[in-house]
Amino acid sequence: MALLEVNDLKLNLDGTEVLRGANLDVETGAVHALVGPNGAGKTTLAYCIMGLNGYRPQDGDIVFDGERINDLPVEARAQKGLSLAWQEPARYEGLSVRSFLGAGAVDGSEERLARALEKVALDPEDYLDRSVDDSLSGGERKRIELASIEVMEPKLMITDEPDSGIDVEALQHIFELLEDVREQGTTVLLVTHSREVLDHADSATLICHGMNVDEGPAERIQKYFEEECIPCPVHNPELKEEH
Repeated sequence: MALLEVNDLKLNLDGTEVLRGANLDVETGAVHALVGPNGAGKTTLAYCIMGLNGYRPQDGDIVFDGERINDLPVEARAQKGLSLAWQEPARYEGLSVRSFLGAGAVDGSEERLARALEKVALDPEDYLDRSVDDSLSGGERKRIELASIEVMEPKLMITDEPDSGIDVEALQHIFELLEDVREQGTTVLLVTHSREVLDHADSATLICHGMNVDEGPAERIQKYFEEECIPCPVHNPELKEEH
């Protein structure tokens, strides 16, 4: 059963057609990857799903857990169990890591917050009382943000380029965290153009120029990285009738 269904989504931003009828199905309990080159519309699609300002589609449907959510504000979508980890995490001057993690936690106990930090390879004693500001690197803030979503225990975690700004050792902890959140019942959508990240998905959707090119088992979508370009309606107009 699909937890998230995106049907024929179209979005025009400042006169540019960014999404041209994008479709996406994410099955409950899966780790699904949304794959494509830079500029394909991956992040835009994620923002539409989350309902961010300026990203309300002109056409199409977004259905989450059986409910059409096109008209819901971002806060209402979050309350229903949608979450998004940004490619470039925000800074919060004066807000401690402890407060940041505890704000949306199902269990805000010291032990639970510490365990979440350990899952992303950060020592709680070193980080709980630090501020979420420029004193932290982008990679540290990304890991803290992922830990904050893990303690929320959402129905769907969307992660935008989870490997961005992360070193190789920390990335392995991120992959372990993704498995942990799946085990606790969270479905995961990975927004990526990384083959290594795709390796950790069950299934995938490939988009290019805001439209679907292929979808299916992650192993099949790997050919995008091997062949660099899969025939699609954008680069091969004669295929439009088939799609």
